[in-house]
Amino acid sequence: MDDINWLGHASFFFNDKSGNKIYFVDPFELGERKLEKADLIFITHAHYDHFSQEDIDKIIKDDTVIIAPPDILSQISIGDERKVKVEPNQSYTVKDFKFSTIPAYNDRPGREEKHPRRNNWVGYIFELNGKKVYHAGDTDFTKEMKELKNINLDVAMLPMGGNFTMDADEMIEAANWIAAKITIPIHYKRLLGDAYKEAEEKLKSGVTNSKVVILTEFS
Repeated sequence: MDDINWLGHASFFFNDKSGNKIYFVDPFELGERKLEKADLIFITHAHYDHFSQEDIDKIIKDDTVIIAPPDILSQISIGDERKVKVEPNQSYTVKDFKFSTIPAYNDRPGREEKHPRRNNWVGYIFELNGKKVYHAGDTDFTKEMKELKNINLDVAMLPMGGNFTMDADEMIEAANWIAAKITIPIHYKRLLGDAYKEAEEKLKSGVTNSKVVILTEFS
């Protein structure tokens, strides 16, 4: 999977081999890494660890297009022609790159106001190099996610930090239901601290309908 690169937390960049283009998702804590500039930047929602203007500034160039829900785009000072507003349950094509959105929200008791459904925040399904790649954003295992088992995902990147998203048990349930060819846990190490390895092992043993892949952070 040399076209999928993990930058820590929920942050990734993808290489579109068909056009040698670079796409970032939720860039955060990029540090001093030498990264190519972005053709497209996708933001899932407005929390600081997903929408970081400081990190966007490190990878933006004159023709970068930023794709995000409207509450994020209103805070970004670039021309409107370089902004694409998204909402859940829609399909889009930007710079010949196809993707769709599904809702990302909390519905478990006690979490509902952390990522309220009314905010219309999103996860993305990318059509990348012949694969269907799902980045869930911050979400619980929702009814909309249950429909993903019908589209034969190649890669599902799912959060399992608990508190703000699914915990390990809930992610195992989601991964087994969705049954992507590969499941990648995200959004958990900085939240779980020293317990992250235990969560990874639990995931590996509990997920039986998908191959769990633990990525190494891109340096």
